[in-house]
Amino acid sequence: MTPALIALDWGTSSLRGFLMDASGAVLDSRASPHGITNLPAPAPEGFDLAFEALCGAWLQEDPTLPVVACGMVGSGQGWREAPYVACPADLQRLAGQAVGVMTRQGIGLLIAPGVLADPPGGTPDVIRGEEIQIAGALAQQPGLAARGHFLMPGTHSKWVAVEDGRIIRFATYMTGELFAVLRQHSLLGRLMPAGEEGHPDEAAAAFARGLQLARDSHPGDLTRQIFAARSLGLTRQLAPAVLKDFLSGLLIGHELVSGLAAAGRDTPLALIGEPALCDCYATALAALGAAPPRRLGNTAPAGLFHFARAAGLLATARGMTP
Repeated sequence: MTPALIALDWGTSSLRGFLMDASGAVLDSRASPHGITNLPAPAPEGFDLAFEALCGAWLQEDPTLPVVACGMVGSGQGWREAPYVACPADLQRLAGQAVGVMTRQGIGLLIAPGVLADPPGGTPDVIRGEEIQIAGALAQQPGLAARGHFLMPGTHSKWVAVEDGRIIRFATYMTGELFAVLRQHSLLGRLMPAGEEGHPDEAAAAFARGLQLARDSHPGDLTRQIFAARSLGLTRQLAPAVLKDFLSGLLIGHELVSGLAAAGRDTPLALIGEPALCDCYATALAALGAAPPRRLGNTAPAGLFHFARAAGLLATARGMTP
């Protein structure tokens, strides 16, 4: 098939590129560790170098290919800032407020903006990159556009509500980052041996114990319960190798208790994210009695393709109708 688009998912610690045809099928993909915090040289040169290393061979074959990008490349620390679009936001608004940047080789790159939720009387929240994953999910699963709720676990987990094809609200939970900080930079982590894994059955039991503690908790209990990751080790009720599993279950459990209360326990969820982490969340949801989630896989390529089409890049480059 003839290539029609280069699509980049450019995060904090990684860069993924997709070569796509005019139907949105992925012809080739490449990955790089050159996220915005790990560029091969200081910005802005580092962005050019990372881009050329990942996409140079594709562009040698066809230098007219349009290029789109999403994620942290559009943040204040990115190649060029793409200001947030306020909720409610759909793909047309994202495409209409995208920003462009020109590489040193004269290649134009269009960057998708993030989305801002700033409810009256509440606190602001933001997503950047997840909005494109949502667009891809809606393209692949149109039935979710009328009313869908997406759970996107990660360093900063996102719970995103969609109505009539528009992102109307979302909430961020710093579950992954909090787990990493507590494990690596706190007193708790001193009892957790690095790189050591417990027996699978013991790890599963420790994870379930953390979930149960979160499920039965009361408001304000989290900081008290976190200390159990130390006390259970000191009293040898849990082996050192599975203390991290207990902590993971506790933190994920508190996220799910809060997220399910806001979304509605019977609201069907769609999971988007890394397979292993989604497995973990699916297990936790089942333990808490929630409805089984729909698994969508990596929807970023589809989202980037439809973003490019909404922006008119494919129409201009390939004579396609957006």
